[in-house]
Amino acid sequence: MTIATGPQLQFVSGAHGRGPSSLSSTEPITVWVRAADPLSQAGAVTQLRPRPEVRLLSSQESNPEVLLLVTDSADDDIQVQLRRARRTSETRTVLLVTAIDGQQLLSAAECGIGGIIRRADATPEHLVEVITSVARGQAHLPGDLLAQFLSEFTRMQQEVLAPRGLCATRLSPREREVLRRLAEGQDTAQIAESMSFSVRTIKNTLQKVMIRYQLPNRTAAVAFALREGLI
Repeated sequence: MTIATGPQLQFVSGAHGRGPSSLSSTEPITVWVRAADPLSQAGAVTQLRPRPEVRLLSSQESNPEVLLLVTDSADDDIQVQLRRARRTSETRTVLLVTAIDGQQLLSAAECGIGGIIRRADATPEHLVEVITSVARGQAHLPGDLLAQFLSEFTRMQQEVLAPRGLCATRLSPREREVLRRLAEGQDTAQIAESMSFSVRTIKNTLQKVMIRYQLPNRTAAVAFALREGLI
C-alpha cells in the first residue's frame, strides 16, 4: 500500500485488465482524450501533447491503453460511456471531472473507473502521473473522495440493503475492517492492536481473502476490494 505525501491515496492492483508486465518503461502510453466540448478537448490535448510519456491517439478504435474522459459531472451519460468502455475493450479509463457527488462516485466505481482527477488538480505533471499509474494496473482516487466513497457505501449498506436483509459484500465484517484499515495505511501490527487480535489472526484473515480471490499480495487484496466495492 502506497500512501502519497499529498492528499491523494494510491493503491496497486495487477489483477484486472492490463498488468504491469504488459507495458514497457521506454514506450509512451497511448491515450485517447474524449471531452464533452471542444474547448475542454483542446485544453486536455494541449497539456498532454508535449509530454514524452504519452502518445495521443485520434480514436478509441486504435485501442488506447488509457481513455481520458473530460467532463463537468459524472452524470448518467458519462456512466453509460464508462460501462461501454469496460464491456468493449481493455482500455483503462481516467475521469477528469469538475465535481462528483457520492452517488456518482459509487456508480463510477461500479463502472470500473481506473482513476479520478479533479480539474482543479489537473496540472500536466499530475495528469501524466495518474495516467501512468492507471496504465500500469494501479488505481487513483483523491483521499477525500476515497473517504466519501466509503461513507456513501456504508450509508447504502445500512439504509438500503441491510433493512432488506441484503449485503453488498462477500467479505466478513472482520475481513472488511482489516482491509479498510490496511487501505488507510496501517500495518499488520497496528491493525492487530487496534482490533484487539493477535498479529497471526490478522495475517490469517488477509491470507484467506487472498486465497479466496486468487490475489498475489495484500496490496492487490486492498485494490480488489476497493475496485469491487467490497469495502
